[in-house]
Amino acid sequence: MSLLTLLPFIVLIGAMFLMTRSAKKKQQQAIDMRNQMQPGSGVRTIGGMYATVKEVSDDTVLLDAGPGVELLFAKNSIGAVLTDDEYNRIVHGIEHDLKSDADVVPDDASSLTETDDSSAVTDGAPVDLGKKDAAAGTADAEPADAGTDAADQAKTDEQAKKSDGGSEAK
Repeated sequence: MSLLTLLPFIVLIGAMFLMTRSAKKKQQQAIDMRNQMQPGSGVRTIGGMYATVKEVSDDTVLLDAGPGVELLFAKNSIGAVLTDDEYNRIVHGIEHDLKSDADVVPDDASSLTETDDSSAVTDGAPVDLGKKDAAAGTADAEPADAGTDAADQAKTDEQAKKSDGGSEAK
């Protein structure tokens, strides 16, 4: 056989070797993380439950999930061992490194809607959105500048009739 026919098989075997090697590294890191668990550390299970480690044995972990709630889990079911700051932030909502000069978000939205702007619209005044009235082209509507707007309207009506062929052509 020639080297050219063996090349795809060699590449395939090399790729499989690299994939299994990275998977073994991840498994070893997970085992090391689970072996570093000690009583008192916060953990997250693979099911998403946060708890505190109470007791660690060879294959199992006793977790304290709340007052009077102790759960026995397999060591393999621990998804992550958390630092104390991270566990307190997630479970108890305690932030340790808050910056005092950072913007504080209020609990309600009432302070976000208040304006100190003097140009704020009062409740009784109509709001001008810059749109023309739908009946601006009819005879009963009076435009603000009647002289120029009426002349412009008449010109556009004449142009429309010329381009459409008049209303009788339709």
